[in-house]
Amino acid sequence: MGSFLGFSALFYFLLAINMGNLMVSFSQEGLCSAPPILTSADSSDQPRYWKVTNPTLSPAHLQDLPGFTRSVYKRDHALISPESHMFGPLPYWTNTLGAYLITPAMGSHFVMYLAKMQENSKSGIPPRDVERFIFVVHGAVLLTDISGVTHSLNVDSYAYLPPNSTHSLNCDTSSTLIVIEKRYNYLESHIPDLIVSSTDKQPLVVTPGEGYEYRDLLSASLAHDFNIYIMDYKPGQFLNVKEVHYNQHGVLILEGQGIYRLGDSWYPVQAGDAIWMAPFVPQWYAALGTSRTRYLLYKDGNRNPL
Repeated sequence: MGSFLGFSALFYFLLAINMGNLMVSFSQEGLCSAPPILTSADSSDQPRYWKVTNPTLSPAHLQDLPGFTRSVYKRDHALISPESHMFGPLPYWTNTLGAYLITPAMGSHFVMYLAKMQENSKSGIPPRDVERFIFVVHGAVLLTDISGVTHSLNVDSYAYLPPNSTHSLNCDTSSTLIVIEKRYNYLESHIPDLIVSSTDKQPLVVTPGEGYEYRDLLSASLAHDFNIYIMDYKPGQFLNVKEVHYNQHGVLILEGQGIYRLGDSWYPVQAGDAIWMAPFVPQWYAALGTSRTRYLLYKDGNRNPL
């Protein structure tokens, strides 16, 4: 009898402790709330575009869920989220790992990949007649152009390298680039030039009737068969036009989060996500959260679709 009373007292004691913990948890977060997502990475002192090179899944309790990914591949679009990136050695690059995000195997006519350059790394040369665009999302690299002139490229700096132009990218410490390559569509009497610049040197373009601003990184001349834009949305802003057009797109989300409509599907997206859009796929974006959305956008143009 004494043992039974002792067990009963212990049971009710433990029950009281657990109920107390439950009440504290309920008062702070609500019943059945997921644990708060509070990490040092949320602080405001992080470098620009840090989520591209340090991606996280959200919410936190899904990070270790086996088989979980937001990546989707369909006939006319793809979403490649960071947890499914596959890095491997880049052909002809030294001490560099690459993850191909968009390739012609999807149906695109261009390639987009992340290049993670390590200590004492060097780029390779694109195939013949292939043009190259690079944008620095982390660290710094040194570009040496065909004339032997060197250019220091930091975060938000970029370069356009015309087809068949000898050049090299060198890195003494770790850096990450987004690289876009395309076989150049020649147009008689028009030859593209080397471009080296940075995002902040390009003026903001306000689009009447739309809720976003953008920067045009390449000139709109006929010498270029594609362009690159930096698109900025404040929280709550969205595309007014529900776009359907013949151009292809490649997107890398640099900051923020929102909802992207692609075809008949609606995808939550965030910094680090890459998107491919085929010609004529319906597309629309709305920025959510408390900070701006910024993404880099590839768009082919200046050529007859025939």
